[in-house]
Amino acid sequence: MQETTTEIRFASPKRYIEESLIFKKGQLGEVGFLSGNEACAYGALAAGLGFYAGYPITPSTEIAEILSYRMPALGRVFIQMEDEIASMGAIIGASLAGLKSMTATSGPGFSLMQENLGYACIAEVPCVVVNVQRGGPSTGLPTSPAQGDLMQARWGTHGDHTIIALYPTSVQEAFELTMVAFNLAEKYRTPVIFLMDEVIGHMREKVVFPRAGQIPVLERRKPPKGLERFQPFAEGDGLVPPMAAFGEGYRYHVTGLHHDPAGYPTLRPDEINRWFNRVFAKIEQNLDDILLYREEALEDAETVILSCGITARSARAAARQARKQGLKVGTLTLHTIWPFPGKVVRDLSSRVRRILVPELNRGQLIREVQRCVSDPEVVVGGINRLDGGVITPAQILEKLEERSWPGNSH
Repeated sequence: MQETTTEIRFASPKRYIEESLIFKKGQLGEVGFLSGNEACAYGALAAGLGFYAGYPITPSTEIAEILSYRMPALGRVFIQMEDEIASMGAIIGASLAGLKSMTATSGPGFSLMQENLGYACIAEVPCVVVNVQRGGPSTGLPTSPAQGDLMQARWGTHGDHTIIALYPTSVQEAFELTMVAFNLAEKYRTPVIFLMDEVIGHMREKVVFPRAGQIPVLERRKPPKGLERFQPFAEGDGLVPPMAAFGEGYRYHVTGLHHDPAGYPTLRPDEINRWFNRVFAKIEQNLDDILLYREEALEDAETVILSCGITARSARAAARQARKQGLKVGTLTLHTIWPFPGKVVRDLSSRVRRILVPELNRGQLIREVQRCVSDPEVVVGGINRLDGGVITPAQILEKLEERSWPGNSH
């Protein structure tokens, strides 16, 4: 995997800095006051985004707005497509041509992208798909937060496939994890879903931009020149085959059908099974590299609050308040939603008495937690909200104090 440490060009010179934002020189580097959507856009530029195709939709539109004039200024390509179906197809084509590519949308648009997302999975095309979640289904609550697309991110497209999905809890993480999303996409030749919710997308916070090289920028591995026969889907040196860009000297076939190592359609069971085994293994055998999560106050915790996105901020605040009241509460914040960190949850369930899962849906993440907890003595409970509001620390604290939870004496 080639690693570059070139300067982050959008941060300097000054004309690449958003005029409406507050920037200053700090001891840790350049500091900005950005929204999550703005941080995502700048993170993509810093990661080497070369092609963006999208269709504006609330609450992700600011990502496209910023890139629409930043990318041409940097000599990169931005195009507004007629819809989200075309947007997904365009970024697949751009990636095959050698450019790091991304699109951004919200729930309704994400639904339209699913067929082409499956194409990217079977053709192993690296790209990043941002979904700033809003209330659903259908048009739903366009300007309100939700976390109702967690399962869609994993199972939205049909068939058995792997996927990586990341989820920040702050504007700083929106910037940094966007860069990580591109690195994972290129490293493992896979689409990466970048989930946010409306609150993270629109809230403004201080962001400290890393100096050049603090977050490495990874490039996809390419085949050596002069090969007599290039097989773009062969195992070769590892589970992730090198990927030549169209126009770089190698012709190869790309299809949504199951294919042999050369890329041509196949019905041979051995080739189909070999492909499935390889693409699942390239993710499952690298979980230490892919899984990102944050543990807090778990050393002596009897209760753990497991959450993601904006809900995790309320969870951490509630845990701190609970500690002041004598309750032994810790938090597990998931930044990698998929693959789900099952082993982490299983190990945790052997040490705690109860797990609380607050989420802005009817209960999607809790299903994975329940699947991983085998001890019947460990209580798994949830807090759910779907009306466009956020779950507050007070609501979580109230749940922790309920009589029905084991260990509460009041």
